[in-house]
Amino acid sequence: MSNLKAFIQFIGQIISSRKVLFSLIKSDFKAQYLGTYLGLIWAFVQPMVLIGVMWFVFQVGFKAAPVKDFPFILWLCCGMIPWFFFSESVSKGADSVVSKSFLVKKIIFRVSTLPIVKIASSLIIHIFFVFFLMAMFIFYGYLPSIYWLQIPYFIGCTVVLVLGISWLTSSLMVFVRDVRQAVGVILQLGFWMTPIFWSSERIPDQYIIFLKLNPMFYIVEGYRNTFIDHMWFWETTRGTPYFLLTTGFIFVIGAIVFKRLRPHFADVL
Repeated sequence: MSNLKAFIQFIGQIISSRKVLFSLIKSDFKAQYLGTYLGLIWAFVQPMVLIGVMWFVFQVGFKAAPVKDFPFILWLCCGMIPWFFFSESVSKGADSVVSKSFLVKKIIFRVSTLPIVKIASSLIIHIFFVFFLMAMFIFYGYLPSIYWLQIPYFIGCTVVLVLGISWLTSSLMVFVRDVRQAVGVILQLGFWMTPIFWSSERIPDQYIIFLKLNPMFYIVEGYRNTFIDHMWFWETTRGTPYFLLTTGFIFVIGAIVFKRLRPHFADVL
C-alpha cells in the first residue's frame, strides 16, 4: 500500500512540473536538431536512408513479393517507423540522467522529468513519420481508413512502455555505467525478435508464443493491423490484455526503482 501511495505521489509531482517539462522539451529539441546548418533535416536523414536502403535490398535486390497484396515497402515501414521511435527513445532515455548530471544536484529540479524530455523529443519526430506513412499509403492508392484513428492509442502505449524502461535504465546507469552497453545489445536483439522484416504468420506456433512476449511485437503488429489488416486493437483478445499488463508492470517498477534510487544520484554523480 505504501508503494502504491508513493507511486501516485511520484506521478503527481511530475504532472505538477509540466510547465518546466515543456520548457525542457523545447530546449532539448532545439539543442538536438536546430544547432547545425541543416538543422531539423538531420532528424529525418538517418531513418529515411535506412528505409531506402532496406527497400532497395529487399525490393530491388531480392525481389521481395508483396505481403498480403500490399507493396513490400508499405509493409516494411509499418514495422520500421514504430521501432525507430522505440529504439531511439530507449537509448536516449537510458542516458538522460547521466548526460544531465549538472541538473541532478539542483534541489528544486525534478530529475524524474529528464527521461520524459528525451522521449518527447523523439515523439515529435515520430509523429512526422506517422503522417509520412499515411502519405505513402495514399500515394500508393490506399484511401484513409477509420482504423487510422487508433494510431494515437499505439503511440500512447509505446510512450508508457518506453517511459517505464527509461526510468529503470536511467536510474541504474547512474550506478552501473555498463547499462548503456547492455541497452544497446538488448535493442539489437530486440530488433530481430520483432516482426519488422519477417511475418509472424511464417513462424511455427511453438516459437511464435515466445516472440510474442516482446512488447514491441504487439506495437508493430498494431501498426500493421491499423494500416493493412484493418483490425481494432481490442480484437486481439489475448495480445492487448497481455501488453497492457506487462507495460503497466514495467511502468510501475520503473517509477518505484527511480524514486528509490533518486536520493543517491547526487552522491554518485
